[in-house]
Amino acid sequence: MVDTRHVVACNGRHVPLHPTGRSGEYVAGIRYKAWKPPSSLHPTIDAHAPLVFDVIDTWSDRAIGGCTYNVAHPGGLGYDAFPQNGLEAESRRMSRFQPFGHTPGGHAPPLRERSLEVPFTLDLRR
Repeated sequence: MVDTRHVVACNGRHVPLHPTGRSGEYVAGIRYKAWKPPSSLHPTIDAHAPLVFDVIDTWSDRAIGGCTYNVAHPGGLGYDAFPQNGLEAESRRMSRFQPFGHTPGGHAPPLRERSLEVPFTLDLRR
């Protein structure tokens, strides 16, 4: 990942990446609404799931990769109990990521949105 060339987008919005100090490594936070229960803090905001991530090359204005993150098991599998150990928890977490489903093809990178309160967090609720 090259900071001046590549942009990460989540559901079509620019993710504000921050370098960690390691070469090519960046972090960011994403705040989103996973479910839409009938009584919630923001009843008028729809759920943002699944999250679709795109890595966009700004030199060619094309998505070169990405993935999809589901907030629950993509097959609708519900779990009756908590995971028994760390390996089972990691397995459940990894089953929610899919290496497909991103937005392929050419499109311009999204505009940057800066928040003064949380500069390295994308808030999809706004």
